[in-house]
Amino acid sequence: MASRFVSIWFRHLTTDWFTLRRPLLRSVPFVLKDSVHGRMVITALNALAEIKGLHKGMVITDARALVPDLEVADEITELTDKLLLRLAEWCIRFSPVVAIDPPSGLLMDATGCAHLWGGDSSYLAEIARRLNDRGYDVRVAMADTFGTAWAVARYGRPPLVVSRTCNIEALLPLPPEALRLEPETVERLHKLGLHQINQFIRIPRSSLRRRFGQSLMLQLDMALGQQLEVIDPVMPLEPYQERLPCLEPIVTATGIEFALDQLLKSLCSRLMQEQKGLRTAVFKCYRVDGKVEQVDIGTNRPSHNVNHLFKLFEIKLTTIEPDLGIDLFLLEAPKVEDHYPQQEEMWEGMVSGGLEDVRLSELLDRLAGRVGMHSIHRYLPEEHYWPERSLKATSSLQEKLMTTWRTDKLRPIQLLAEPERIEVTAPIPDYPPMLFRHKGKLHKIIKADGPERIEQEWWLQQGQHRDYYRVEDEDGSRYWLFRLGHYDDKTYQWFLHGFFA
Repeated sequence: MASRFVSIWFRHLTTDWFTLRRPLLRSVPFVLKDSVHGRMVITALNALAEIKGLHKGMVITDARALVPDLEVADEITELTDKLLLRLAEWCIRFSPVVAIDPPSGLLMDATGCAHLWGGDSSYLAEIARRLNDRGYDVRVAMADTFGTAWAVARYGRPPLVVSRTCNIEALLPLPPEALRLEPETVERLHKLGLHQINQFIRIPRSSLRRRFGQSLMLQLDMALGQQLEVIDPVMPLEPYQERLPCLEPIVTATGIEFALDQLLKSLCSRLMQEQKGLRTAVFKCYRVDGKVEQVDIGTNRPSHNVNHLFKLFEIKLTTIEPDLGIDLFLLEAPKVEDHYPQQEEMWEGMVSGGLEDVRLSELLDRLAGRVGMHSIHRYLPEEHYWPERSLKATSSLQEKLMTTWRTDKLRPIQLLAEPERIEVTAPIPDYPPMLFRHKGKLHKIIKADGPERIEQEWWLQQGQHRDYYRVEDEDGSRYWLFRLGHYDDKTYQWFLHGFFA
């Protein structure tokens, strides 16, 4: 598929923004000013001010002399960058690859996009119409290279769609400024009488390089497609992403569900062919007003089951507010893993069960969708004596045991992540405790077993040993307590570390 690129030029970007907030400015000459070398000069102006003969860099006092009814406002620092970023994010509905082109433009990789709007001309017309409706005066051009599209958008004549392989013909009548050259180079070209690209494009390259430097050759090669031009998209393109633009805004829940179903089918079909499955997915809905609604899901094992994934999303779809309508749906899978089909059972009725049973992972996915993934935990044993290190958390059902669970010693059902300090009364310091106070509540111990001494793992850290006791209070609750340090050490302390029941 041949590459196609789009350049969007905002002719009066910042003044349009001011006009949107003060509509009366639309009917008067209006400029923005800022201090340059101690003088207040024009930094931006609207179309009416241009018609009156004003231009950027003109001193404000001179401008007021020419246009007495001139409206002036202060330039806002970094306004241009913020506007371009916001507009670039909005334009993602037309292409997944959109980059900022300072000081007043955007660049888009439109390869494979235009047919969704009925062709190149309709595509550009829709972009221009939508931006005009938002209050911005734009010129939009399309060509085989970024450089040619940029040149035609700013200096070309309608129509602004350059036919395929016609880059040279489109560039020939344009001025040298269209090549995005440095001002010094442009000035030298004009002084030599080279006012159009066709006057110097056929001059031997060695002569052009010697006279004007390598930058002229680089910009010319990029415009002609002989040198690759790389842009930095505002939103990096996900390897696994599906898009569904809408000709008319979608406002109903049925329409949202239909869009999600179509995107899931496309994405899962691709994942299945590549023997992949998604672990996380994000469904984004781009609204007409520029806001983005999104929901995300996660799975315990790689999956490309459309029905299962749709049910996970379905739980959260009610949180999406379409407002005036959604005109772009996007489905991304940021985390993807290998997914190989399991061998089917030889006889009907046999169920493998256990962690390998897909139904278990799908059940956990649905539970996580309702109560949150943070509420479901899986732990695996680790080869450590120190209780906090004897297990580890894992988010995958596919991770295998590297060692077996220890069964020769009783361990609590719930182990605290950090032992909690308690106050203990013991008849003799080395005896099991008789009473302990935890979070203000006094517990009278009626049964106790221990101690079980667990030493520090010296190869990991140095410290005191622990003497653990299993105790039961008068209410029948059982706890795992330990004394840190030897009983004849004045600095020993007691802690609660777990609950048996």
